[in-house]
Amino acid sequence: MGIEHMKHVKIFIFLSILTFTVSCGQQNRYIQYKVKKGETIYTIAKNLDMKEQDLIRLNPDVTGGLKADSFIVVPEKSLHNYKAKNLKEHTDEVHTAVVSDEGESIEKKIKLLNELREKFVVYEVKKGDTFYSLNKMFNVTRGELLLLNPELVEGLKVGQNLKIKEIPVKVSRDVSFYDDYIKPNTSLKVALLLPFKADIYNIDTLAPKEIFIKNAALVNIATDFYMGAEIAIDSLRSSGVEIEFNVFDTGNRSTNEVRNLLANRDFSRNDVVIGPLYSEEVQMVANSVNIPVVFPVYSSNQSDFSSSNIVKTSPEKSVFRQELERYIKENFDQGNIIIVSDDKPASLETSRLLRSSLQTKISASSIHLLTPSNGYIAKSRFSQILKPNTKNWVIIASDSNLIIADVINSLISLPEETTTKVFTFDKSSVYENVDNRKLARVGFTYISDEFIDENSLETRSFNAQYYKKNKTLPSFYATKGFDITYDILVRLASGNDLKKTFKAGTSSRVETKFDYRNSNTENQGLFIVQYNKDLTLTKLK
Repeated sequence: MGIEHMKHVKIFIFLSILTFTVSCGQQNRYIQYKVKKGETIYTIAKNLDMKEQDLIRLNPDVTGGLKADSFIVVPEKSLHNYKAKNLKEHTDEVHTAVVSDEGESIEKKIKLLNELREKFVVYEVKKGDTFYSLNKMFNVTRGELLLLNPELVEGLKVGQNLKIKEIPVKVSRDVSFYDDYIKPNTSLKVALLLPFKADIYNIDTLAPKEIFIKNAALVNIATDFYMGAEIAIDSLRSSGVEIEFNVFDTGNRSTNEVRNLLANRDFSRNDVVIGPLYSEEVQMVANSVNIPVVFPVYSSNQSDFSSSNIVKTSPEKSVFRQELERYIKENFDQGNIIIVSDDKPASLETSRLLRSSLQTKISASSIHLLTPSNGYIAKSRFSQILKPNTKNWVIIASDSNLIIADVINSLISLPEETTTKVFTFDKSSVYENVDNRKLARVGFTYISDEFIDENSLETRSFNAQYYKKNKTLPSFYATKGFDITYDILVRLASGNDLKKTFKAGTSSRVETKFDYRNSNTENQGLFIVQYNKDLTLTKLK
């Protein structure tokens, strides 16, 4: 992305493990082990016949649980012994299949097991295993195991292959990714229009130092956005792009500063205009130029934009619901779906649209709509519908504090055998009032236009560059300023028409996804995010 990488980079060559040597008096060999989905410190230590504290001592920086595809240090000998043991067990299984008279070939058994492993984390029950030990190993309850393995009502049996948990389905829908390409000797002219409210100084183009001195409010949305945009400009300049970057103050909303700017300057000489922040002002600018005008925030009025050169960087709210519908249709196979609404007309209409859409792929008898009775939804109404040992998916189509509290509290008090998963397409600020531990217990899953992986190289590089320049960590709007500015400018730096690059594929920056493939001007890039039991977040898509 043009962001300067760390000076010292470790290069690893591996298939699934990487080797290195640590000297401690005599040569003790250790290797890096790639963590698989569902593995924990407990399960890895058990498999390697180690004590948990010894494994933690080798990996003191491991906190908050292990993440799939991360690396930890383990003794080489222990891992080799484990692999040898597994190889012997596999050989024994094959031998048993050969001498058995079940009539099934070895190939067929292996094929069936491999097909199972494509969809589920699979574990073979060992002597001494209990539901408690399985919960410790995989963080799954007895009820969740019964849901996937109904035969467990008779108890655990040595040699059983258990489905532990589903592997999240990756919804690709033929996703093509945009490859950043910068045409040699590229130059761009960019105008950034933001309301710094500095009109009392009677200037319209501001240098960075002037902005900060004359406003002295770095938490201001416009200033934060500018600071992030400046990092994007610096990054592209370091990649060889010549950029003329002019910042204009649009003043207070009540003034005619934007109109004055348009009357006195020819913005069409720019390659792109980013801003203003107000919907009526961005429409005014778009009507006066024939270049892309980027609207960097969300407005409920953006669906009324009439100019085809306005680029809307925030998805419409209806797209959030459609993304959830798509995910459920592709991942729900059996059980019950409950759509929970309040009694407001807008919520009821949205709930009915949602139900109608789901019924095109899911049996109508599996979909239920619950609305309040006397202002709330009693737990008994959930109990009448939700069943043990099957999927129970609850979709909240309301932003009511009371309704959301009713749903979450009712579901977490159900018997363990009745497992539930809660979804919403509108994670409003109301959910900030709900205990995250409760949300984690119901696998709360929501649609979002932002997702940030604090451990990713892109995030760490951006944070470091931002801190070095501004002596503070980036805010939400600073990160948006970077993402939007970088994505638009790196596409323009390819030398191609901006709309052509939109058709070329999606892109992901620090915390924002940009997907304009279904529209020349409207971003539809969204994430599906799930709360985990350890309070971490997983990006399902």
